[in-house]
Amino acid sequence: MPADRSPSRSAPAGFDCHDTYALAGFWAEVFECPLQPDDFPGDPEAMLLPAGGPEVLFLAVPEGKTVKNRLHLDLEPTDRTRDEEVRRLLGIGARHVTDHIRPTGAGWVVLADPEGNEFCVLRSAAEKAAARSAAEQGQPGSRPVVTVGETPA
Repeated sequence: MPADRSPSRSAPAGFDCHDTYALAGFWAEVFECPLQPDDFPGDPEAMLLPAGGPEVLFLAVPEGKTVKNRLHLDLEPTDRTRDEEVRRLLGIGARHVTDHIRPTGAGWVVLADPEGNEFCVLRSAAEKAAARSAAEQGQPGSRPVVTVGETPA
């Protein structure tokens, strides 16, 4: 197999949920993309097609969420800081779960969507680049830190 190919490709990320339309509506606001025109309240499934990201599928299931997700989405803001993105997401209905931000600024914030599915908000690429630059210049209190979802310089 060529080095630039994988034996499998990612299909849509799937969320089991009670209300496909409502949860898809929340995530449509997260990704700032529209709901699909053929998705309606009460449908057993809904799909989002975020620009530059995986498709996201919402499937109706009868059971509720009972434990922490074993797999989750990590979001990296593209045009704002992590803190600005967290405030935006809380404003559209996310719930704060916990915070893993270190004194250096590295780390992430765990939020949950309206049905309790956890997801993480990482630092933006610009924030990570600024931290790397500061560490390379030897600024006091700065050091390269690699966290989940972040790669070393």
